[in-house]
Order: sequence, then structure tokens, then C-alpha cells
Amino acid sequence: MRSIWNGAISFGLVSIPVKLMNATESHSISFRQIHLEDAGRIRYRKFCELEDREVDSSEIGKGYEDADGTVIPITDEDLAKLPLPTSRTIEILAFLPEDRIDPLQLDTAYYLSVNGAPAAKPYALLREALRRSGKVAVAKYALRGRERLGMLRVVGDVIGMHALLWPDEIREADGVAPDASVTVRDKELDLADALMDTLGDVDLDDLHDEYREALEELIAAKAEGRELPQAPEPEGGKVLDLMAALEKSVRAAKESRGAGGGAEVTRLPGGKARKESGGGTAAAKKKTAAAKTPAKKTAAKKTPATKTPAKKTAAKKAGTGKTAAKKTAARKRTA
Repeated sequence: MRSIWNGAISFGLVSIPVKLMNATESHSISFRQIHLEDAGRIRYRKFCELEDREVDSSEIGKGYEDADGTVIPITDEDLAKLPLPTSRTIEILAFLPEDRIDPLQLDTAYYLSVNGAPAAKPYALLREALRRSGKVAVAKYALRGRERLGMLRVVGDVIGMHALLWPDEIREADGVAPDASVTVRDKELDLADALMDTLGDVDLDDLHDEYREALEELIAAKAEGRELPQAPEPEGGKVLDLMAALEKSVRAAKESRGAGGGAEVTRLPGGKARKESGGGTAAAKKKTAAAKTPAKKTAAKKTPATKTPAKKTAAKKAGTGKTAAKKTAARKRTA
């Protein structure tokens, strides 16, 4: 992997020379803008609005536009002279439990690699200290012209770093939550809980970008002049009955996972729910009980019908036996 920044981790009085590398990569498919008539590339040229002429990159710099419209030029030399102690240093400020970091703050991920053999020992020391404590390090560093906040944590056998947004960069969620007057019934929570348990766990390594695969197939089909793949028909309109939708979702999840998976939710005194293995819900139990009742009645109806022939047969046999006994006794008297 190619490093994008060289510096050092400042850990108290310990300095660890490191290289910064991107830990992620994008697999998204990019498009070009084209002229529809002849598929020619659309390009953007940069013009100076005062001279009305095209300029190249060597003539372009940075400038800050003030509130009154005045532009203040800022050069790379100006930025390099800023009194930033973190210009080439990842300065560790504190060690915190990982749950103290709001996931909303997590940004780009990086790997930190040792820069030279002498850095191996202090690098391993910091890595094992983080691993044993179960904590993460919060640090400041400078990258691409601005100071940033970072979180260092152990990733396998390396130290990874997540860029963090500053707390004041996280927006408040005012007006985002639904109306407070919305109420959720216990039965709906039971079914939602059963659906969560029925869906079960997932191996994140098995997940993949199906949209990108479909897009690649579309591009290949157009390039080869083949018939284009058809999108599946969308499902019906809006679901108005939440309970019916939840019950249907639970059934579908069980079927997709091979019947019998999931968890069963039963009501306990006080309105709490208890999970049991075996799948289904309290509503499903009631349906099962209702289904069993007619079966008992049917069995009860059939029992007299089957017993009657048996009684008649027994009576016939008994009568036949008596008749034979009478005949035998009459023969003996005659003799």
C-alpha cells in the first residue's frame, strides 16, 4: 500500500515514526459526461472571470472570500508557516473506552505502519497497551491543510486510525424524530421483536454490492449487444396494516431461513415479553390452539361411529356362542 502521509505518533515522551495509509477503497463505478448526439466527452475548462480567458493549473491558487466579497489570497507558504504542533505528529491526548466515541463522528479509516526498523518496538508497545486496556486513543493530527481529530485502535496486528469529525460538526437532530404523539402497542413490539430474532445473525463478509454487480452486467450487455437485464416488478402499494405486515415479515423470514428458526415471544404478567426458542409469536400460539380445537371435536365425533360396529360384532359372537351351547346340550339329552 502507498503511504499518503509520513510523521510520528507522540505517546508521552515516546515518538513512533509511522506512515499513514488508506484502509478503505471505493469500488463504485464512475461515469463520464458525454454529448448525447455523438458520445463526445464533455470537459470543463477554467476561465478567469476578469480576463475572460482559459488558465492552466500553474496559474491557479487559493483565496478566501470575505463577507464583503473581497478575496484574500492564501499561499501554500502561508499554510506551511501555521503554528500547528500536529503538522507532522499524531499527538495522543487521552485514552478512553470505545463507547465514549459517538459513531456519528467516525470518518475516513487509515492504517498506521512503522516507518523504519527502530519504530517496531515502541509501535508494538502502544499496540499491546491498547489491546490489553480495551481502550482507544484520541489524538490530534494535521492532514491536507487542516487539523483533525483521530481515534487509534487495534485492528488485528496493526494500529488503525479513524478520522473523527469535531463535535461541533455533528448536527443536532431537531425536527428529525417523528411526532411524539405516535404510540406503539405491545403486540406490535412483540412481533417486531420476533422478526428481529427470526432474521438472526449475518456474516458481514457475505454481504456484497448487488447494485454494482447489476450495473456491471448492464454495461457488459450493452457492450456485447445482448438483451438488457430486466428489473424485477415492484411489490404492491403501501402497507396500511402494520400488524399484518409484521406477521407476514416474520413468516417470510422463517421460510427463507428454513422453517423453525427464530424465537417465540410470549406475554408475561406486567406486560413484559419473554423469548422462547422454536419460532412464532403469542398470536401464532392462539391460532394453533384454535386450529387444534376442531380436531378434538372431529375425533370425538368419530369415536362413537367406530365403537358401534365393534359392539355389534361382539354381540353377534356372543349370540352365536349361546346358540351353539344350546344345540350341544340338546344332543346330550337325546343321547
